[in-house]
Amino acid sequence: MSNQDNIIIRGLRQNNLKNVSLDIPKGKIVVFTGVSGSGKSSIVFDTIAAESQRQMNETYTAFVRGRLPKYEKPKVERIDNLSASVIVDQSRLGGNARSTVGTISDMYAALRLLYSRIGEPYVGTASYFSFNDPNGMCPECSGIGKVMTVDIENRIDPEKTWNEGMADLPAFHVGNWYWKQYAESGLFPLDKKWKDFTEQERNRLLYGADTPDGKRLSKKVDGVSHYLHRMLIHRDTSTLKEASVKRLMYLVEEKKCPLCLGRRLNEKSLACKVEGYSIDEMCAMEFTELVKVLGKITDPRAKTIVDALTASLERMIDIGLPYLSMDRESSTLSGGEAQRLKLVRYMGSALTGMTYIFDEPSTGMHPRDVYRMTKLLQSLRDRGNTVLVVEHDRDVISIADEVIDVGPLAGKNGGQILFQGSFEALILSGTRTGDAMKHIEPLKKMTRRAKEFLPIRNANVHNLKNVSVDIPLNVLTVVTGVAGSGKSSLIRDVFAKQYADRVVLVDQSPVTATGRSTPATFLGFFDEIRKVLAKENGVNAGLFSFNSKGACPACGGRGQIVTELVFMDPVTTVCEACEGKRYSQEAMSYQYKGKNIVEILDMSVGDAYEFFKENRKLKKALGAMLEVGLPYLSLGQPLSTLSGGERQRVKLAKDLDKKGNIYILDEPTTGLHASDIKKVMELLDSLVDRGNTVIVIEHNLDVMKRADWLIDVGPDGGTAGGQIVFTGTPLEMVEQSHTITAEYLRKSTITMKHKL
Repeated sequence: MSNQDNIIIRGLRQNNLKNVSLDIPKGKIVVFTGVSGSGKSSIVFDTIAAESQRQMNETYTAFVRGRLPKYEKPKVERIDNLSASVIVDQSRLGGNARSTVGTISDMYAALRLLYSRIGEPYVGTASYFSFNDPNGMCPECSGIGKVMTVDIENRIDPEKTWNEGMADLPAFHVGNWYWKQYAESGLFPLDKKWKDFTEQERNRLLYGADTPDGKRLSKKVDGVSHYLHRMLIHRDTSTLKEASVKRLMYLVEEKKCPLCLGRRLNEKSLACKVEGYSIDEMCAMEFTELVKVLGKITDPRAKTIVDALTASLERMIDIGLPYLSMDRESSTLSGGEAQRLKLVRYMGSALTGMTYIFDEPSTGMHPRDVYRMTKLLQSLRDRGNTVLVVEHDRDVISIADEVIDVGPLAGKNGGQILFQGSFEALILSGTRTGDAMKHIEPLKKMTRRAKEFLPIRNANVHNLKNVSVDIPLNVLTVVTGVAGSGKSSLIRDVFAKQYADRVVLVDQSPVTATGRSTPATFLGFFDEIRKVLAKENGVNAGLFSFNSKGACPACGGRGQIVTELVFMDPVTTVCEACEGKRYSQEAMSYQYKGKNIVEILDMSVGDAYEFFKENRKLKKALGAMLEVGLPYLSLGQPLSTLSGGERQRVKLAKDLDKKGNIYILDEPTTGLHASDIKKVMELLDSLVDRGNTVIVIEHNLDVMKRADWLIDVGPDGGTAGGQIVFTGTPLEMVEQSHTITAEYLRKSTITMKHKL
């Protein structure tokens, strides 16, 4: 093998990597393994992906470069033989209220073209079928399909007069400025109860006019309804700081548009049909159904469009998304679904010699769908591409041509290459990953038995089909089923809302992670550390905050200076004044037990637990971090540098001391190494032992094996799901059930024996 056949890396010191040198074979599937935070992503994303993109950008003109993302040069002595890269990460498909599966995948553009060509009656060009274009959008909701309304009636007491404070709203409390304006207007009686108001008097109070859409009778009186619409709907409420306005947001209700009934388009566009279906009806079909309908179209003018659309839909089905529809809002997709949607773009690509980089592509996938996804990775390789994958899942690691194991542990204790070779050799390597791949988790035999249950009755949210099930209390329940079967709808949308006062939800939504957020600030114990230092030294606690009085005057508490070079890549240099420590000289001159604030924030959670053992508050907060398996994190490490698995465990640490009784976790194994999954399960078991109820939505087979009770939703995804197909213990599932999940749970007890 010549040097050109390898990506060559020498002297890599990015993040926690310790002078790593590597030769990565090209044209192969190379899987990077290791515990969360070991340095896998630093090699794959922060080095190979970043440098490939940076050098690609340098081939463009200065004008174009100024408009492209900027990438910093990684801390590496030498990196050679890079190819153009395609990065498929786990970032969610954010988008806005107008962003759907159809628009994001470009399939809706093809469907619009189809209707403009062969739709009857003829309406116009493709823009007439776009809900983002004035030609096509519904005039009432501007193409969003929903309208916002304010529920005022519930805030007006029918038994009170204006003088008695009939309007229970902050701006209209008795004596307030707005209250006085209305009281002095003379438009309605002040000592008459709301229930006795005439229709005209009600309209004057609510709309400032004799009729809801009439002319205003006074400049001073806008009408309570109009005022609230202006405050809460016709302005950007995301940046509001006024507490009174934020408090009122619960009055805002989202309702289906009364004109288009949620279909987004105007009447003319909706009247146009193909094969008897309007465009919104095709958008609402699951992909499997839509493929059948498109197959009936025989008009030769549509052949090219139908062929392209069908090919895209079949790729969606092959990757395990047959239950999606084009009208599904992109913001409702899980991280795993979003990643598969991105994958589809490359399935039909004719490019070769590329480097495809994947970040845990098995996330959110049922074992059945992981197999489909591994076939895609193999097809990309077989077309002459290099496929680099960061992954924890055994089924994905097992298809690797080469495995590179990074470790041995996380953070400062990681950053080394422990193993490079075949999957078979990894199993015998003695590394943490090798041992985890070899281990077969046994089925739990001695399960806890519930004495009490909380009922769900006749649930019909999303695809749930009138589901009734009893959720056991004080045991560990795992809710299973293929993606799209209705697990989240059942637990998050029905159960969690029904019992909201008792539920603590630890989900996958991102931790607030600005460059200044740290475990100490997120978990709220930084204030206590600052108080300890302030009391010890008799100074103001603000002096120990790098966001306040203690900030280094040169870098403003950032620890580094970023120099933007317009169309060239930015250069980040460590602040010379504070040497990257963020604090002023004065702040660093004060100590507690021989350590200053910088040295305290550099301590690991484990060391800090010992250091502050006399402080009850700090011991409790740090103890929670130890319990969720994060002893190696430093107190001042920016949250933005944590891996997905670490962030989720930080969130769990925040909620550990809550007395919510019912913990709901949504795929807590996301981003976790197999050895860490064991720790998380021990933690969840301990929560149950303390008298709590734990409900886990999960695809991981090892988690299912350790459950007390399984609830399997299915039998498949989308319209083929939405039913309870099994409830019982793991052993009962293996012995009695014939669901998709049961099949894979049975196989998993013997899979590794076959591979060995």
